[in-house]
Formats: sequence, C-alpha cells, structure tokens
Amino acid sequence: MEMKKINAGKLRAIGYDRRERVLRVEFDDGSAIDYSGIGEDVWRTLSTSGSAWSYYRDNIEEEYAGRQGRVQPQGKSQALEDLFKAPKDDAES
Repeated sequence: MEMKKINAGKLRAIGYDRRERVLRVEFDDGSAIDYSGIGEDVWRTLSTSGSAWSYYRDNIEEEYAGRQGRVQPQGKSQALEDLFKAPKDDAES
C-alpha cells in the first residue's frame, strides 16, 4: 500500500488499498490503525481534505472499527532471512 505523507493534527501518513478496501492511518506517536470496509469515496475525501484530522475524527474514527498496529521505520525492517530462519533449538546450545 502506498502511503501519502500528511501533516494534519496527529496524522502523519494515510494509505488506501482499493482491492481490499483497507485504509491505513499512521500517527505522530508511531502507532497505526487499519480500517476495513472503507469505500473509495471516504478515502478520496480524506486524502483531499483541507482538514484531514477533523474529517478523520468525525467520519472514520467514530464510525469504523480499526485494528491497532505500529509503524515500521523504513530501512530498519528485518531481513527476509531473519524472518524465515528456523528458531534456535535450546538443546543444541
């Protein structure tokens, strides 16, 4: 999902997956929330709003259930090898 950087209230970035209808909202404290079932009209209004923070608070935060997450700093994600390697066996130590 491509993220659009914004500086509106506590919002720092927003992104939308049209196929999955998922909106991701990233905040200045490093937290993120994914909202499912978001229509393109809501995304379009949020992404072009002159007051994105107010629109988010009034029309998304209060209307949709979200799933909490954390923002991964770019360039500091784990390598694929680390993600898929077998865990160490304590008996081998």
